[in-house]
Amino acid sequence: MFTLSELASLSETHTTHRILKPWWDVFMEYLVFAMLMVSIFSGTLLISNEQVVCLPMDQTDPVNDSSTPNPTATPHTTPDTPTPTPTPDTNPPKNTADPLSPPVKERGRPTNLDYQQYVYISQVCYHMALPWYSRYFPYMALIHSLILLVSSNFWFKFPKTSSKVEHFIGILGKCFESPWTSKALSETACEDSSETSGGARHRFSTSSTTRGRASEEWSPGTPLLARAGSFPSNLGSPPQESPVPAAPSSTAILDRKDGEQAKALFEKVRKFRQHTEDTDHVYRVYVCQTVFKVFKFLLIVGYTSSFVDSISFEHVCQPQIRFLTGYSRFFCTHSMAFMLHKLLLSYVLLVSVYGLIGVYTLFWIFRRSLRQYSFEKVREESSIRDVPDVRNDFAFLLHMADQYDQLYSKRFAVFLSEVSEHRLLEENLNHEWGYDKLRQHVSRDGLGRAELRLSTLSGIPKAVFEMPDLQVLKLELIPEARLPAKLSQMSSLCELHLCHCPAKVEPLAFSFLRDRLRSLHVRFTDVGEIPPWVYSLRALEELSLTGNLSSDNNRAIGLESLRELRSLKSLSLKSNLTKIPSGLVEVAGHLTRLSVRNDGTRLLVLNNLKRAGNLSELELLQCQLERIPHAVFSLTGLLSLDLRGNSIRSVEEVVSLQHLRGLACLRLCHNQIAALPPTLCMVRKLEQLCLSHNLLQSLPPALFTLKKLRHLDLAYNLLATLPGEIGELELLSFLSISGNKLEALPGELFRRCARLRTLCLANNSLTSLPPEIGLLSQLSYLDLRGNGLERLPVEVGSCGALKKEGLRVEDRLFNTLPSEAKERLQLLLRSDLPTSL
Repeated sequence: MFTLSELASLSETHTTHRILKPWWDVFMEYLVFAMLMVSIFSGTLLISNEQVVCLPMDQTDPVNDSSTPNPTATPHTTPDTPTPTPTPDTNPPKNTADPLSPPVKERGRPTNLDYQQYVYISQVCYHMALPWYSRYFPYMALIHSLILLVSSNFWFKFPKTSSKVEHFIGILGKCFESPWTSKALSETACEDSSETSGGARHRFSTSSTTRGRASEEWSPGTPLLARAGSFPSNLGSPPQESPVPAAPSSTAILDRKDGEQAKALFEKVRKFRQHTEDTDHVYRVYVCQTVFKVFKFLLIVGYTSSFVDSISFEHVCQPQIRFLTGYSRFFCTHSMAFMLHKLLLSYVLLVSVYGLIGVYTLFWIFRRSLRQYSFEKVREESSIRDVPDVRNDFAFLLHMADQYDQLYSKRFAVFLSEVSEHRLLEENLNHEWGYDKLRQHVSRDGLGRAELRLSTLSGIPKAVFEMPDLQVLKLELIPEARLPAKLSQMSSLCELHLCHCPAKVEPLAFSFLRDRLRSLHVRFTDVGEIPPWVYSLRALEELSLTGNLSSDNNRAIGLESLRELRSLKSLSLKSNLTKIPSGLVEVAGHLTRLSVRNDGTRLLVLNNLKRAGNLSELELLQCQLERIPHAVFSLTGLLSLDLRGNSIRSVEEVVSLQHLRGLACLRLCHNQIAALPPTLCMVRKLEQLCLSHNLLQSLPPALFTLKKLRHLDLAYNLLATLPGEIGELELLSFLSISGNKLEALPGELFRRCARLRTLCLANNSLTSLPPEIGLLSQLSYLDLRGNGLERLPVEVGSCGALKKEGLRVEDRLFNTLPSEAKERLQLLLRSDLPTSL
C-alpha cells in the first residue's frame, strides 16, 4: 500500500500557492485526504483479517450420490476437530429439521471435511458469493480519491497554466514586500487625511487612456498618485486656486537599490499583463477542473448509493465442487462487513460534502464574470485613481487572490498605476540627478548663455528648477516630462527646446512660460505630439517646428493654432509640406522671419506668402523649386532670401528682385545654375551673394557692378578663370572660390580688394601666388590646400593680420617660407582650425 508521505507528494505545491487557493479548494483538499485515509484503512482491514468463513448446509454421498450416508464410512478427522464415534442404530437422519424425527442431542454435526478444504471453499466462495463491491470497495475508493487529488491541483501542474501561476505568485509576493508599495500607500494615506482635515479639494483624475494626450497639468494640490487632467485647449489665464495645505511627506526614504527593484517590478507587471490579458487558459483550465470534480462526485454517489446495502454478513454459496467435498451449498459470513459498511457510509458522506462544495464553486464561477476585474474599490479607498481594469487570465488570478486576502490586490494595484510609476521614476531621478551633478552639465552656447541639455531621462529632475541663472533648457527624448510650478523660479529662462518631448505643464508653470518665454524649438514625429499650450505663448518671439507636417496634417496644426502668437517674429518649419499652411496667414502680418526646410518634398503652393508683408528674411530650403517663386517678389521689405538646396536651373527672374529695394543677401547654393543673367546688376543693394555648388563656368561682367558686395561665395563650380574685374568689388571682405579649376589669380584681386579678410582658394590648380598678396593687410584667413603650389611667396609674411591659426597650407609649403616669416607667423600651424565659410 501507499504511505501517507507518498500520497501527500501527489498534491505537493509550493507554499506560496496558497495565495491562489480559496477556502473551498482548501476544504476540498482536506476532504480528499480524509477519503484517502478511509480507503487505505479499508484496504488494510481486508488484507490483515480473515475475509470469508463458510460452513456446509447439506450432506451428500460423494460416491453413490445418495441422500443416506454410509454408516460404515470412516469420517475424516482434522487435528482441531474430535472425530465422533457413530453407532449403527443411532445414525442421525438426513433431514434434521423433520418435525417427526425425535430430537437428537448432539454438540455439532460432523462434516467429514479437512481444514484445507475449508480454506479452499472460503476462497472459492469469496469470489462467487461475495458481491464485487464488498471485495473492491477500498481499491475503488483509493482510485477515486487519487483522481480527485490530482484534479484538485491540476491547474498548478498543467504547463500552459503553471508558468503563468508561478510568475504571478512571484510578482505578487515581490509587490507585496516591496518598500515602494509601503511608501506609496503611506503617502496615499497621508494625502487622504490631509484632504479630510483641509476640506474639499479639486482633483484632476484621469484613466490610463489619457496618457497620449498632448498636455496635462498638475495643480499644487494634486494628490501624489492622482494624475492631472488636461489643460483646456483655449488657454487663458490659469485658474485661481485657493492655497491648499501640503500633505505631510513620508518619512520613508527609498534607497537606490530599492528604487531600481521597484522600477524592475513595474516593467515585470507590464509585461505580465500583456502576456496574460491576451488569453484565458488559466480560467478555462480551472473551470474544466471544477466541472470534472463535480462530474466525478455525481458518478461516485450515483453508483455507490446502490451498493451500500449489498454489504452484509450472510451469504449462501453454491460452488460446483461437490465431487471434492460432498456438499453443494455453503453458508458463509463476511467478517468485515460491519466495518466496511460503516466506512462506505463515511466515504459517501465525504464525497457528498465534496460534491456540494464543488457545486458551490461552479455557482461562484458562473455567477460573476471572472474574466473582468475592476479596481473600483481600490480607487475609492485611496488616491490611486488611474489603476486600469484588467481582463482574462490576469483578472481571474486577481479574483483568486482576493479570496485569500484582498490586501494583495490593493498592494498590487500600486504597480499598475502609471502615476505611481511616474512618481517612482521621479524619486529615482531626483536621487541620481542632484543639484551638483546638474551643475556639471551646464555649458555655454554660442551666445555665451548658460545652457543645460537633458536627454533620455525618465523625467525632469527637481534640481533643474533651482537654477535661476539658467537661460537655455534643452529636453530630448523625455516622454513623461512635466513642468511644475517651480519653473517660475527660473527667472532667466528665455529659450526652451522640446525634442520628442510632449511636456505637460502645471497652471503656474504655464503662466510663467506664457509671459516670459521668448524662443521655443519643438521636434516631433507626429503633429499630435506638439503640446497645445505652445499655441498660447503670447510672449513667444521665435518658434521652430520640426516634424511631420504633411498636407494631411496641416489642418491638425490648427488654422486657429497660431493666431494667439501675437508676438511671434520668427517661424521655422522643417517638415515635408506641399503648401504653406493657411494658418500662417494669422501671424503673417507680424512675422519678420520665415524658414521652410522641406527635406526634398516639393513645395507647390506659396500664395500665402503674399500676406507676410513684413518679412525681412525668407528661407525656402530643399523645396524642389525650379525657379524663384513669384510670391517672393511681393515681399518688398525682404532683406535676405535663401533658396539653397533646390532645383533652380535658371535665374532669369532675378530681375524682379529689383523691386525688393532692401534685399542685401541672396543665397542660391546647391542648385543647378549654369549661368548668371546680365540683369543681376539690377539688384544693386546686394551685400552677400552665395552661389557655391552650382554649374557656373564663367562670371558675367554684371556681377562686378554690384559695388556693395562684401561676401561672395563661388566655391565648387566649374570656373577656369577669374576675371580681373573682380577688383571692382572694393568692399569685398569674404571671397571663396575653392573647388574650381583656377590656374592663376588676377593681380587686381590683391591690389584693389584691400579689405579682404577671408580668402579661400583650396582645391584648385594654382601653381603660384602673385606677390601682391602681401598687400592684403587685413587678411586673417587664407586657405591654400589642395593646389599645385611649389612654394609660398615671401610676401605672405607681410599680411599683418594673418596668424598661425589662419594660414591653412601643407607643412611642406610652410617650410618654404623664410625663417623671418616663420617666426612672424609663430612657426606652428593648427591643422584642426574649423573653417567658417
